Amino acid sequence: MATGRTHRPATRSRGIPEATVARLPLYLRALTALSERSVPTVSSEELAAAAGVNSAKLRKDFSYLGSYGTRGVGYDVEYLVYQISRELGLTQDWPVVIVGIGNLGAALANYGGFASRGFRVAALIDADPAMAGKPVAGIPVQHSDDLEKIIQDNGVSIGVIATPAGAAQAVCERLVAAGVTSILNFAPTVLSVPDGVDVRKVDLSIELQILAFHEQRKAGEGAAASDGGVPAAAARNESADQGPDGDMPAVMPA
Repeated sequence: MATGRTHRPATRSRGIPEATVARLPLYLRALTALSERSVPTVSSEELAAAAGVNSAKLRKDFSYLGSYGTRGVGYDVEYLVYQISRELGLTQDWPVVIVGIGNLGAALANYGGFASRGFRVAALIDADPAMAGKPVAGIPVQHSDDLEKIIQDNGVSIGVIATPAGAAQAVCERLVAAGVTSILNFAPTVLSVPDGVDVRKVDLSIELQILAFHEQRKAGEGAAASDGGVPAAAARNESADQGPDGDMPAVMPA
């Protein structure tokens, strides 16, 4: 029976590029959906389309894992699910603490995707004394005074910050001092961390602003086309060749 793969151990000493690491969860999500439909194999083109990437890029990414599909057969779905899960560290249990149990923190606590992806919410922490002992998603909220002990008792290395912006840096520093080395930051601020600590930032307002930019651009193009003028896309291509001084491309202000 064809396995749809040829495997050789990943060359970990060579390392995997950060861009590839960022795409692995996209592949895993697409593969998990295929697995749930009992699809045994998938071509690189089909998987790339499902993950929203280029098929050549997908094949290059998988080469870092030491995984190569079989010509005419494709990739073995179940094996790739295991392989990517192993590479991402999802074959073991990761205890996570969520700090800041407001509306967002409570929503994160209730998110069922943590457990199905190898993450266990070990504790919910909040600075409000009125929240102490209150169950959220079946987990009693604990006061932030006990943050260090909670992290040490549960062996936590991943922390989620869902506090207001003004409290985030102080919370981050306490998490790091207690032994947390990876932080997922939902607070609308940039955190300063020492070397060896990884931070991933999720800012919904920034994503919405980017979408607003694209909506405005599309509206402008539509207006230009209806007026019979120069399409905005053409004007954009012309202005992209030189900036206001004629030497450097113009860019949007940060």
